[in-house]
Amino acid sequence: MNYGEILDNLYLSPLDVDETKTLEYLREVFEFHFQRTPYWKKIAETLNSNLDDIFQGNLKDVFENIFNSGLAVDEDFLRNNWLEFVPANYQGRIRFYQSSGTTRERAIGHWDRHYLEVLHIYLRQALDKIYGLDEIYNEEHQMRAIAHGPYGWYQDEISKLVWSYGGILYFIGMETDGLKKVYAEQGLEAALRILDPLVKYTKRVMEKDRINLVRSAPPLMTLFEPYSETIETAIISGVGINHEFFEILSQKFENTTLIPLYGYYLFGDLVGIHKGNEFWYYPNYPFTLIFPLKNEEDEYCIVKHGERGRVGIIVARPEILVIKFEDETAIRAPPEGPFKWDGFGNPQRSMG
Repeated sequence: MNYGEILDNLYLSPLDVDETKTLEYLREVFEFHFQRTPYWKKIAETLNSNLDDIFQGNLKDVFENIFNSGLAVDEDFLRNNWLEFVPANYQGRIRFYQSSGTTRERAIGHWDRHYLEVLHIYLRQALDKIYGLDEIYNEEHQMRAIAHGPYGWYQDEISKLVWSYGGILYFIGMETDGLKKVYAEQGLEAALRILDPLVKYTKRVMEKDRINLVRSAPPLMTLFEPYSETIETAIISGVGINHEFFEILSQKFENTTLIPLYGYYLFGDLVGIHKGNEFWYYPNYPFTLIFPLKNEEDEYCIVKHGERGRVGIIVARPEILVIKFEDETAIRAPPEGPFKWDGFGNPQRSMG
């Protein structure tokens, strides 16, 4: 399987991917990795169920079957054995990325270069349909952006996004290893001391250029408050996103469109919607599937809408297949806006 076929057929309209296509794609990815990928080849030899048994029913049934078949990968094993998840003789162009380390020990995952294109298509369509960015930024009104974040997928993703609007980007890389713990235990000033070069460069750019879009984390939005009148869009991701924070931010950035994203090193950013007092995030089907799960009578089942459960993730792409529980809980959110599938809301992550 390859991304050429995916981009030509399956992903012409990413917000219209239906359940039938998702199941067909998911089955194909499983078959590919069970034959080609070292870790999954070993699992296939010892698996009590076969894929025909697992792929019975609708998408939610299959999701539950996958987790109930014991296919979830242990977090520590994944962190220490990432090469086991690369298909043998894979023909694509792979780059290894590391997680940010903001909340726990860093992990390593890989992307095919074409996945960046897939992710970009999803982000552009979702951001334009929900937040109308294509109506704000054009040849007459150029996007002038600044972004804080870790090097790697984050830098590649935001660069491609800004350039697609004809914009220019100041990217300020930052090391975030253990930053959440410092912020929680010692406060904002201690966190900013660690990020002193970022703080200085941000001020320098904001004083010289007329930035109209910022991408940053909640604690760092304070750096942009003196320039709030010129900032039209603020894209925010990371720890600290909640209703109270957005209420306060809305008062300080009165004419700014605030956009929440959920970022993860294995799949990039997911677009969020502020709904009432909650934040709902929607995976980029069929490559990323996420449902909150609960354990009932020694079996995992997807929680009802509005209920909270432990986050289960399936990352299914030609270059990688990962099934895992996240050290995080979230509520199950119904379809909203342009999304025709369930999302997850108000994630609460543990530090480790």
